Amino acid sequence: MICVSACLAGICCRYDGKDNETEGIRELVGKGEAVMVCPEELGGLATPRLPSEIQKDGHVRNTAGIDVTEEYRTGAEKALAICLKYGCTKAILKSWSPSCGINGIYDGTFSHTRIPGNGVFAQMLKEHGIACIDDTEWEKEYDELL
Repeated sequence: MICVSACLAGICCRYDGKDNETEGIRELVGKGEAVMVCPEELGGLATPRLPSEIQKDGHVRNTAGIDVTEEYRTGAEKALAICLKYGCTKAILKSWSPSCGINGIYDGTFSHTRIPGNGVFAQMLKEHGIACIDDTEWEKEYDELL
């Protein structure tokens, strides 16, 4: 089973209330080959919500300066539990997200500057041996996912 960021499957759970629907990923969910999660909503954050980024101190803060680290960690733990329940061994995650970003996130300055790093959920998946790829690379690696 594959875990996917819910926004990629067409769920309007992004910070701005929109989705990042990717037809092929939505089809994976429809065929029962993938389970979708939104760690941010699972952590109790509303949709829409203020944009958040991981700061240099490791905390996640939104554009109002409010620390939402606990919500991100709680959501990541709940999403991980879902992945483990369904036996997910791989994940397709939304690039640059403070939850799901894999190998790259925004730098915490809200200037759209990208840096190496993982989102809270992506890091947790990696620590549990679940292979992660971002939504820009998934089609190249699709055969390896199954």
